[in-house]
Amino acid sequence: MTLATKLILIATLVLSIILPFGYYLIGEKNKKRYKRAIGTNAFFYFGAFLVASIMMFGGNVQAAEAATSASIATGLGYIAAALVTGLSCIGGGIAVASAASAALGAISEDSSVLGKSLIFVGLAEGVCLYGLIISFMILGKL
Repeated sequence: MTLATKLILIATLVLSIILPFGYYLIGEKNKKRYKRAIGTNAFFYFGAFLVASIMMFGGNVQAAEAATSASIATGLGYIAAALVTGLSCIGGGIAVASAASAALGAISEDSSVLGKSLIFVGLAEGVCLYGLIISFMILGKL
């Protein structure tokens, strides 16, 4: 990507943010104007997205050569890191849902159990963090 294409991409993204806000802020603020501003924002967002995708995928294909030299172990390592993160976050979400609802019920009956219940909710959230740490360790080995 040359410097000129990077500057065009940055200018397009900046204009896609500034123009809709400026359009909405100048003048009366009513429901019709709000809908028009949202439409303008969506138009410029997808326009910037289209320009960025053309710039990214319009050049020479050099990544295909690099992808063929990668071994299967590297691919399986990425899959393992993704599975570790995803499954630990799903398990942590299920644990937090159970622990937090039980903690809220216990706190509503007796407010002195707040500290004890927060510990259990924090332990359930720790499962997600452990999975994220393990995935970073896996990615560090690749």
